Amino acid sequence: MAQRPRAHHPLLRRREALLALGGGIGAIWYASRRVRAIRSAFAVPSASAAVPCVLTPEQTEGPYYIASEPFRSDVTEDRVGLPLLLHLRVLEATTCKRIEGATVEIWHCDAGGNYSGFSSGSDRTFLRGQQTTNGAGRVTFETIYPGWYMGRTAHIHVKVHAGGTVVHTGQLYFQDAITDAVYAKAPYAAHGARDTTNATDGIYAKGGARSMLRLRERHQGYRGKMVLGVHA
Repeated sequence: MAQRPRAHHPLLRRREALLALGGGIGAIWYASRRVRAIRSAFAVPSASAAVPCVLTPEQTEGPYYIASEPFRSDVTEDRVGLPLLLHLRVLEATTCKRIEGATVEIWHCDAGGNYSGFSSGSDRTFLRGQQTTNGAGRVTFETIYPGWYMGRTAHIHVKVHAGGTVVHTGQLYFQDAITDAVYAKAPYAAHGARDTTNATDGIYAKGGARSMLRLRERHQGYRGKMVLGVHA
């Protein structure tokens, strides 16, 4: 007697179809991951990826620069003001490589707006100095929060030499809210209300926002940090 064909249960048919479909999706997913991995391995970096560090804006040297200042960390001398510990790091702007052996100079006015070597009766060296970067490209200066003078917001001048060549001349800035709080106290308050803020300083307008110190409170003063990206 001939056997009748075995009946296929509807649930079994659906399960087999789902299993087959699942295997196909898994294969497609695996293949797509392989393609993405291969494309990533051979991808050409974008223009932005080729320049991982930021070139620090160049700004005017100003009229108060004096060359060959003393090599030292503490530039305060007898100037009274809010303590400021300044940490600067010099990097190659294209590669982010730290630059060892670069010379970093700083100079700025005192709480009354006076520069050493230019004010009546002042000596030549207060709030001026230079240092050589260490193996991490770093220098540290002990100074005070700078004061103000007519037409300028609070700032610190900086110049970087590498391989005997000047590779950066710029200025470092402070947030207006912090400056206002500092200037409300002695000895800054004796100099009166400043006439210029970041918003109204013509030199700050040309890249100053990208030269803003990162400040944190420290021992009744501040610690400021800045990375100087240069083309050495």
